[in-house]
Amino acid sequence: MRRRTTDFRRPVRRRISNVFWLTLCGLVVLLFVVLLSHDNQPISRPAFAKRSGRNERLMEGLNVTEEMISADSVSRQLSDQISLAKSFVVIAKESNNLQFAWELSAQIRNSQILLSNAAIRRTPLTTRESVTAIRDMALLLYQAQQLHYDSATMIMRLKAKIQSLEEQMSSVGERSSKYGQIAAEEVPKSLYCLGVQLTTEWFRSPNLQRKLKEKKQMAEKLKDNNLYHFCVFSDNILATSVVVNSTALNSKTPEMVVFHIVTDEINYAPMKAWFSLNNFRGVTVDVQKFEDFSWLNASYVPVLKQLQDAETQSYYFSGNTDDGRTPIKFRNPKYLSMLNHLRFYIPEVFPALKKVVFLDDDVVVQKDLSGLFSIDLNGNVNGAVETCMETFHRYHKYLNYSHPLIRAHFDPDACGWAFGMNVFDLVKWRRRNVTGIYHYWQEKNVDRTLWKLGTLPPGLLTFYGLTEALDPSWHVLGLGYTNVDPRLIEKGAVLHYNGNSKPWLKIGMEKYKPLWDRYVDYSHPLLQQCNVH
Repeated sequence: MRRRTTDFRRPVRRRISNVFWLTLCGLVVLLFVVLLSHDNQPISRPAFAKRSGRNERLMEGLNVTEEMISADSVSRQLSDQISLAKSFVVIAKESNNLQFAWELSAQIRNSQILLSNAAIRRTPLTTRESVTAIRDMALLLYQAQQLHYDSATMIMRLKAKIQSLEEQMSSVGERSSKYGQIAAEEVPKSLYCLGVQLTTEWFRSPNLQRKLKEKKQMAEKLKDNNLYHFCVFSDNILATSVVVNSTALNSKTPEMVVFHIVTDEINYAPMKAWFSLNNFRGVTVDVQKFEDFSWLNASYVPVLKQLQDAETQSYYFSGNTDDGRTPIKFRNPKYLSMLNHLRFYIPEVFPALKKVVFLDDDVVVQKDLSGLFSIDLNGNVNGAVETCMETFHRYHKYLNYSHPLIRAHFDPDACGWAFGMNVFDLVKWRRRNVTGIYHYWQEKNVDRTLWKLGTLPPGLLTFYGLTEALDPSWHVLGLGYTNVDPRLIEKGAVLHYNGNSKPWLKIGMEKYKPLWDRYVDYSHPLLQQCNVH
């Protein structure tokens, strides 16, 4: 059998097949690497397009043109120079270099004219037409730097100026407060004249004293608890007259209204003369002076005892004890006046009465107040309108809570209330010995560490837990120092001019004066004689 010859073609085909597959695999790997590297490259064109779109929106919102943001924009260079020059003008004026400030201002105007002309013709500024303005402004700005008008100096000077202005403002504010306080405390010349004229009239006219004796036949009214009893403690004749007149004119039953007025020795005769000369729709008016109260002496009343203390007298009357650190409003001697503190002795002043409405002399009554006498105080002594709608009218704003006595006995967030229109249950007052509570706290505050100002803080302590909240419409406050909602004024039964801007003073708030003026008869001969207007 013949042997088959060796076939060399088959191995060659096998070799070619292996090379082909290796080449194909290499191409696939290479293609994969190329694709991978292509995916990792940043897509610059869309990003650029996105950024370009955002810039276009920004330019549109800021009203910026391409010319203004161009690297070689003449307009932008001029605008930047103008901005810097304006700040240097301010500094130059502050440095009293008025000539340089004038030169800068003139060059600013020249540059602004160039920009304005370019805007009108709607073509960009060229270097040729603006080179002089840019060079002149650059020279001035360089000169400003040589004068140390740089940013650091500017900041230091502005800081010094701000500090100086703050000191001036503080000084002016302090003087304004002082003068305002003095203006509020002073008796207007016209009211002083009225007091003098009434005193003369009282001692010159026996008819007035006879009228007073005739009125004393109605003395039983002063003790009749079926009537409506009001009390006012004041040395201001005209203000007290407005309180009585406004109450009488708005009362449904004026013949049932009794006013108990307590004043001082100086104003006793003129006050009696005024209420004897005038008729208030049948309202009964009784005038007393606190000097006649035998129980009112230093052994019983802490305020009178404090007045005998040399340190207290120095604090209130000389103002030399603390180098002026205490604001003037805290040192007002009126806060030691017995007419101011007499509100804490109402049961002693009117021993026969069971319920009384206390009114300050800076109020105006514009509704019938008989409803106050039928309000149930729920066993409390004092009926008052609360003032804690705002945080600053809570106890912690009136009292010193760093003192352990205050901290231990009173809630700092307790609601404050207002003096000026208060309903007092005198039966409960006597039973709870409220005046004794007042004495306790007044004696504890002899060094003025519990509170500093007025009769409201001791009132808050005295009537703590003994006060019934009344409807806010009974007593609207703020007409003597702030703006009050007209709707509250319209609904208010009693409007209170608390604050320094009293309606009988020139510093009174003009828009609220007519509410008070309507109860003053300016045609009265004595008022005209004393130029009261």
